[in-house]
Amino acid sequence: MATAGAHDYNFNEMTYTPKATTFFLNTNDDAQAVTVRIYDAGKDGNMLKQIDLKRVKGSKNEWTGKVKGDLKGKFYTFDVKYNGAFMGETPGIFAKAVGVNGRRGAILDLAETNPEGWGQDARPAIALKDHVIYEMHHRDFSIARNVNLDPSVTVKRVSTEYPGKFLALTEPWAIGHLTDLGVNAVHVLPSYDYASIDETKLDQNRYNWGYDPLNYNVPEGGYSTNPYDPASRNREFKQMVQALHKAGIRVILDVVYNHTFNIDDGNFQRTCPGTFYRKNADGSWSNGSGCGNETASEQEIMRQFMLTSVKYWIDEYHIDGFRFDLMGVHDIETMNMIADLVHSIDPTMLVYGEGWSAGSCAYPGDRLAVKANVKQMPGIAAFSDDIRDALRGPWDGDDKAAFLGGLPGFEESIKFGIVGAIQHPQVNYSKVNYSKEPFALEPTQMISYVSCHDDMCLVDRLRASVPGVKGNDKELVKLDLLAQTAVFTSQGIPFMLSGEELLRDKKGVHNSFESPDSINRLDWNGKFKHPEVFNYYKDLIALRKHHQGFCLGSADLVRKHLEFLPGGDCLVAYRLKNLSQVGDTWNNIIVILNGNKEKRTVKLPKSTYTIVGDGDVINENGLYTIPTDEIIVPARSAIIMHD
Repeated sequence: MATAGAHDYNFNEMTYTPKATTFFLNTNDDAQAVTVRIYDAGKDGNMLKQIDLKRVKGSKNEWTGKVKGDLKGKFYTFDVKYNGAFMGETPGIFAKAVGVNGRRGAILDLAETNPEGWGQDARPAIALKDHVIYEMHHRDFSIARNVNLDPSVTVKRVSTEYPGKFLALTEPWAIGHLTDLGVNAVHVLPSYDYASIDETKLDQNRYNWGYDPLNYNVPEGGYSTNPYDPASRNREFKQMVQALHKAGIRVILDVVYNHTFNIDDGNFQRTCPGTFYRKNADGSWSNGSGCGNETASEQEIMRQFMLTSVKYWIDEYHIDGFRFDLMGVHDIETMNMIADLVHSIDPTMLVYGEGWSAGSCAYPGDRLAVKANVKQMPGIAAFSDDIRDALRGPWDGDDKAAFLGGLPGFEESIKFGIVGAIQHPQVNYSKVNYSKEPFALEPTQMISYVSCHDDMCLVDRLRASVPGVKGNDKELVKLDLLAQTAVFTSQGIPFMLSGEELLRDKKGVHNSFESPDSINRLDWNGKFKHPEVFNYYKDLIALRKHHQGFCLGSADLVRKHLEFLPGGDCLVAYRLKNLSQVGDTWNNIIVILNGNKEKRTVKLPKSTYTIVGDGDVINENGLYTIPTDEIIVPARSAIIMHD
């Protein structure tokens, strides 16, 4: 097949007015015909009309046609002919509304999906360095809000009217939980229309994270109250964003442009066969995503598709940032163009991603947006598996521990994470577990975390890897709080998985992407069974937000104000000094992380210190004050103090 022509692509495939609807499609140069079919239903039903699009004069790959009359409420598909055969019906590659299960585009006026006051909706003002990210799956978060999973917990709580739906995040109980915790950015797992859920059978409790894209630019119908009504999903997604914005919380969209759910049945292949995907030298499909295919971001049509899609989510749905799944599949040039586009709209919007692929890509590694190349992408951040695995243990073994298990040798990797993956004179990069040199130019280019939706969640990993923790909630809590103290006092941008503030577990399941609700749902009883965990997370986040020392936002400032103190095996200590120069009300802050099973004594610059965190509790007003030049740090605990 010939490739699509090289030019600026028009992805506005359907334009509705009450008088007529215009259809437009980009194809490969050798397309022979394009047919549009009009239906009265989003699935099944009668075909009302069929028209043949005309090739745009002077173009090889643009087709257009107009249907007179008011088609609002109807549905459409394209079918493209190559080599004498039609490829199969598709809503196109840039449908903006679809019927149930996303196989037909929907004809509607998008302005009619705007909730009341949408024109006044505003992005909360949050500096890049001040983001505190909460990653969540819509279904996980609210599906069990009405279910008392532990009858021994009798505290009454407000139920949800919309379990597992976008609208759950508009309800006061949900907003209240997030604002009480103190997070200011919600990272929602894939929320576009994905393939694995049958929206006609939602009562069957089929679960998926959503990393199997079908229609990239339409919200997922399974999270709407009525997937048969095309306007519902669009409107309710906007209502969710609007409610979070009113609460001062930004919305970050998880985007999966690196692969599609499959090739042959997908919209890309049926429209422009062979154009959107990479191939190996032998002609087979490359599989850098580990999902059977990988898209070719370096191809002009895919690059412009990604740019147009990102801008569309910002313009139409007021999205505040983007997390790129398997960002290492994409090329550096495209990712930089996306970051430039996003930051031309608002320089405080986050763009970050996984700095790796899931397999070998059919593209030169030195041109891919992997973690090692983040310095070539100054507007983009990457997850730090360095600090993650230094804390909990390596990715390739759930039963292997690290710093939290009392194992020495991970101190330099912890220090690397604390400084935000930048150059710092006191970090020995030869001893960092993965990155043997800084990958970030600025600390805002590092996402600091210990667990996310992938792999075991923190509680399960601790139970699996640290002897004596399984069945011992006291030790479990101590290590959980120690881990998050390292994350939230680091100079990178902190990130947490939803439910960890409730001491969430997934019953030991490593990869829960298809596990049922019984594995993935949040147990809201955790807020009442372990209030000390929620309160610690809440107070730790508040501490970070109130003190600039924890989020200096500049590599030069980190090198100037952060110095490491003498530590030891499974012991990392550092001082944030002379912070009055950056406007902090505390001039010197000391943080000590002790992963040992025994207490340790740490030498300090002599002063009078106010202890604000003792491993169990954080109190910004102070727990006690002592004049000293050393302190005893309890086993598996963190100490935070200031003078």
